[in-house]
Amino acid sequence: MPTFQFEAMDATGQEIRDVIEAPTQDEAQATIRQMGYFVTKISEKREKAGAATGRSSRKKTFAIGTGGQKMIVTFTRQLSILQDAGLPILRSLKILEQQMKPCGLKNALMDVCDDIESGSTLSEALAKHPKVFNRLYVNMIKAGEAGGALEIILQRLADFMERAQSLKKKVQGAMIYPVVVIFVAVGILTFIMLNIVPTFDKMFQEFELPLPPPTLLLIATSRKLATLWWLIPLVPIAAIIFISLLRKFKAGRMGWDQYMLKIPVIGKLIEKNILARTSRTLGTLVASGVPILEGLTITRETSNNAVFEKMYGKVTDAIREGDTIAKPMKEHSCPGFHPVTLILWMATVGLPPMGMAVIEPSLLGQALYISVLGAGLGGLFYFVKVKQRVVDDLVVNMVDVGEETGELDTMLYKVADYFDEEVKNLTEGLMKLIEPMLIIFLGGAVGFIVIALFMPLVSLIQKLSG
Repeated sequence: MPTFQFEAMDATGQEIRDVIEAPTQDEAQATIRQMGYFVTKISEKREKAGAATGRSSRKKTFAIGTGGQKMIVTFTRQLSILQDAGLPILRSLKILEQQMKPCGLKNALMDVCDDIESGSTLSEALAKHPKVFNRLYVNMIKAGEAGGALEIILQRLADFMERAQSLKKKVQGAMIYPVVVIFVAVGILTFIMLNIVPTFDKMFQEFELPLPPPTLLLIATSRKLATLWWLIPLVPIAAIIFISLLRKFKAGRMGWDQYMLKIPVIGKLIEKNILARTSRTLGTLVASGVPILEGLTITRETSNNAVFEKMYGKVTDAIREGDTIAKPMKEHSCPGFHPVTLILWMATVGLPPMGMAVIEPSLLGQALYISVLGAGLGGLFYFVKVKQRVVDDLVVNMVDVGEETGELDTMLYKVADYFDEEVKNLTEGLMKLIEPMLIIFLGGAVGFIVIALFMPLVSLIQKLSG
């Protein structure tokens, strides 16, 4: 069927430019007039190479990734403005796609425009690109199309994404300082171990001094570091690979996520961050008219934590049986005992002392004793925290009030705002806590090196004096 390009004016005198399919030009004009537009110009659109396949002839560029979350937020905000101005959705998408730099989002928009020209709805076209537009995005667009309020939904979606992006940047920005300090501290300690300690080691060997355990451990560490220095960058890489493999399994993922939630200060930061994100997600979906079961399913997927996924899954099952949200949320907010989490906590406290035995085999007895004691303390700490809930009474009560008054979305927004502020305060508090902890760690490490080196020096001075 031929495609006609047209220019027209609506009832307010605003210019409209779009395309329409019709058997003849007369029928195209009649259809446009039925839409309430006054035709000023119309012409048949000539088919270009590639039109036979129904796809655009524009060439896509090679792109890795979508172009970043920031670009998707900007696109959503601009699309909401164009829709609020009354432009047709296809025209709006083409305007944004043409002014966009080459990236994965631009390539996806080319396909979206082609699909819409072929008769698909916007939500159907976006759903074909899950790596760019997630389920939350697609379902909100679908709700906006069904309710005839796409521009409002796009504004809400843009606001939601901007808040989420802002919170993420705050947390990431707060971690820059401690990471830099840790790298500097590791560099200083490595320099001391590779350049200062070997000089003392040579001197101790010349005088044939009997060395105390701290000095033996320090010298052995220096020797290992001199020969196995390439292992330093491999340790964090190995840890990342281990965590990734562990989270591939259902039990391992649940155990690791529980472990992270139990870490002092950091666990609370993770918990409140997830509560802020999931509350705002569910509130935005409910306000946009998405069914509550679909909204809970999407919220469950956006939590990115097995503990919260299990809780929201239980809430969804309870709602299917006719229950409310608040009651099952309270009942299933305690993750309970998990053996993988117990093993991880015992290993976290118990394994580091065994490094003494690896570095200096003569210290195996002391290392084993400290390791067993540490593993016991790690397990005891986990059992103390095992019944700690991930959703406190504030959230449950707010959700309960929202269900009773019919303003669940408003209450969820209030919960999200509250936890956004809590995350901000916790992040600032963590920054203030990390600085003295790093100073204590660096001072303790340097102090240990000084004491370990001076203990045999004192013995040498006494021997020479005698």
